[in-house]
Amino acid sequence: MRTITLDTAVNNLPNLISNTLANQEETIIVTDNGSVVMVDMENWEGIVESLRLLRDKKSLKVLLEGHKQRSQNNKPIGRNIEEVFYDI
Repeated sequence: MRTITLDTAVNNLPNLISNTLANQEETIIVTDNGSVVMVDMENWEGIVESLRLLRDKKSLKVLLEGHKQRSQNNKPIGRNIEEVFYDI
């Protein structure tokens, strides 16, 4: 992740966007009023989906069960995606 000033971002916006898309690397844009992060849409959608899953207690429980099973070298419980998320 790199950090740039607002002036640099404004002066190089087309290149900044191209580099963000090509490298899938976040860029922090710093201003006097705070900072923002530029991220490509695919990564942003993944972040939002991850947050949604972590907020849902049932989904989180299933994710943690699978992680525990894998860490113990056991096969995960045989549920498919439709069974896990049947109510979504």
